[in-house]
Amino acid sequence: MAAVLSLRWAGVTPEQYDAMRDTVGWEEQAPDGLVLHVAWFEAGVLHVTDVWNAEADFERFFAERLAPAVKEVGLPGQPEVRFAPAHRRFVPPGTTGAA
Repeated sequence: MAAVLSLRWAGVTPEQYDAMRDTVGWEEQAPDGLVLHVAWFEAGVLHVTDVWNAEADFERFFAERLAPAVKEVGLPGQPEVRFAPAHRRFVPPGTTGAA
């Protein structure tokens, strides 16, 4: 079942997020099971909403690729992470690319 990840990580800057993106390379080599990734910043907090085919897909991505990069980049603290089962998913035709 598809899962929605909601992540909130206080103290992470846009520059640190970009360093993570470059280190992990998730846009160049998309993680297996990732359907959608959206990130934004508000009041010094990184927010992420992802849709994954299964929660286990994210857990594997985190263990194999993301966790080592977190240490390398030196992100502060720990994120607040929640998962919820997706009720429905709709991606309009022609939707592609990064912002």
